[in-house]
Amino acid sequence: MMTPNSTSDTTPDSAPVFRYTRHAQDGQARLGRVETAHGAFDTPAFMPVGTAGTVKAMRPEDVAATGAQIVLGNTYHLMLRPGAERVARLGGLRRFMNWPGPILTDSGGFQVMSLAKLRTMTEEGVTFQSHIDGSRHQLTPERSMAIQNLLGSTITMAFDECTPYPATHDEAAQSMRLSMRWAARSRAAFEDRPGYALFGIVQGGVYEDLRQESAEALVDIGFEGYAIGGLAVGEPHEEMLRMLDLTTPMLPENRPRYLMGVGRPIDIIESVRRGVDMFDCVMPTRSGRTAQGFTWRGTVNLRNARHAEDLRPLDDACGCPCCRQYSRAYLHHLIRANEILGPMLLTAHNIQHYQDLMAGLRAAIADGRFEAFAADTLAGYALGDIPPLA
Repeated sequence: MMTPNSTSDTTPDSAPVFRYTRHAQDGQARLGRVETAHGAFDTPAFMPVGTAGTVKAMRPEDVAATGAQIVLGNTYHLMLRPGAERVARLGGLRRFMNWPGPILTDSGGFQVMSLAKLRTMTEEGVTFQSHIDGSRHQLTPERSMAIQNLLGSTITMAFDECTPYPATHDEAAQSMRLSMRWAARSRAAFEDRPGYALFGIVQGGVYEDLRQESAEALVDIGFEGYAIGGLAVGEPHEEMLRMLDLTTPMLPENRPRYLMGVGRPIDIIESVRRGVDMFDCVMPTRSGRTAQGFTWRGTVNLRNARHAEDLRPLDDACGCPCCRQYSRAYLHHLIRANEILGPMLLTAHNIQHYQDLMAGLRAAIADGRFEAFAADTLAGYALGDIPPLA
C-alpha cells in the first residue's frame, strides 16, 4: 500500500539546505529526494565509486549521462595522493575532478583497516603506514573531519572502525563502542555549513542488541543521515537481510539511510524493500574491468568464447552506447586483445544498468508496484544469459 508522506527540516528558502523529503512509500520501500548545497539527488540512489577522484574508466560527464546524481570519493586514498591540502588549494574535489553535483566521502576507516600496513589503533585513532610508499600517518575523528572539509565533501562520513566478520560478541561490542565514541568526536569536529551533512554509521556486527545500542547512540548524538556499516563483509546474505530488518526501523524516518558497500543488484532490491535509500559499491566498475557485464538476465562474461561471433548487443533491453553501437563479438575481441576500450565500454554499461535499476525502483515505488517490479526483475536475473547462437 503506497502512502504519501513528506518529512523535512525547514530552513529559509534563501539559504542552501540539506533536506530529505520522502515523497511516497510502498511497504517499507521509500521514494525521496535529498537537497544539498551542491544540488539534489533522488532516492533510492546508487553512488558510483570514484575512490581517488575518478570513477575508473569513465569521464565525469559520461557518469552523469547515465543518470547518476551523486558520486563517492575516499578520504584515505585522497589524503595520501594527491593530498587533501592540495585538493583544497585547487578548488576542492568537485572542481578538481569536474563533477558538478554532490559528493559523499567515506571516512577512511575501512581502508585503513583493509589496506594500510603496520597499523596501530588506540582510543585516539589509527596510526598506519601508507600502502603506497610506507610513509606514516595518523587518522583520528578530528583529522578525518578536517580532510573531508578540505575536500569540500557534500556528505561527510563519521570516522569509525568497520567491525570484521566473524567477530565474537565481545569483539563486536568493543569495536562498536569505540566507533560510537569516535562518532561523538566526529560530530564535535564537523564544521556545520548550510547544505552540507554529516552521517553517523551504525555498527555492531550481526548482533541485534549491539545494533540497537549503536543506533540509539547515534540518534542521541544527532546526524543529518544514518549509514549502516559492517555488512557485506563476508556474512551470509540472510544475516545481512536480518540486520537490515532490525536496523532500518530504528533510524529516523526523516533522514536518509545509507547501506555502505552494497552491492549486487539483487542486494539493492532487497535493501530498498527494507527501507534503505542510498548505496555504493565498486562492483559495476570493477566488473567492467574484468569482462563482466550486468544485464536484465544476469551477469555475462564477455571473455567466454561463445561471444566470439555473436553480433547481438550485450543487452537488447539497454539503450546505452555500448549496447546500441557495439556487438558482443567486438566486446569479446577487445577483452581478449587487452584493449582499454573494452573495460571502458563495459564499465559505462554497468553504471547505466545500475542507474536504470534505481530509476525503475523509484518509478515502481511512486506507482505503488514495488513488489511486482522486484519480483519481475529478480526473475529476469535468475533466467541467465540468452542462449548462444547455434
